[in-house]
Amino acid sequence: MKKIITQICFAIIALNSVQAQRRQLPVTLKPPVKAPKLFTTIGKFKDTSTVTAQLADSLIRLSLQIADIKKLPYTLTSYQFLYKQMVTTEDEQTGKTSKVASIKSSLFKASPLPTLWINILSENIKKGDEFFFFDVIVKDAKGRFMYAPNLKLIVE
Repeated sequence: MKKIITQICFAIIALNSVQAQRRQLPVTLKPPVKAPKLFTTIGKFKDTSTVTAQLADSLIRLSLQIADIKKLPYTLTSYQFLYKQMVTTEDEQTGKTSKVASIKSSLFKASPLPTLWINILSENIKKGDEFFFFDVIVKDAKGRFMYAPNLKLIVE
């Protein structure tokens, strides 16, 4: 019995050593693709811009545009949009009012924003509000995904 167990152990060790000696094929790694310099624009605005309430109202109805230095367009895959609204709140203890930020945010897969969002924003735009497009993901003509720069509009 002891002899059989010893033989089984040797057989297992031999099989493992045979498996460890399999020839591995060479792996060719593709060099990483350097993402081009991209620009996220809405209307003629990019990066962080200060706009009037009336202009902000018209800009939220437009589509985000992403292009590179050569002005080649990229397909928008998704983005997050944040609306920072300045609202007045009242302290129940003292009755004093103060300005605070109220934030609304969501993930979108199409541009321009949905009609419901446009209507809500349009009714409430005022000085101090901010529109922030971030985590903008685009796809190039070869199907590669990459991040585009954020875009922030501040209402003056």
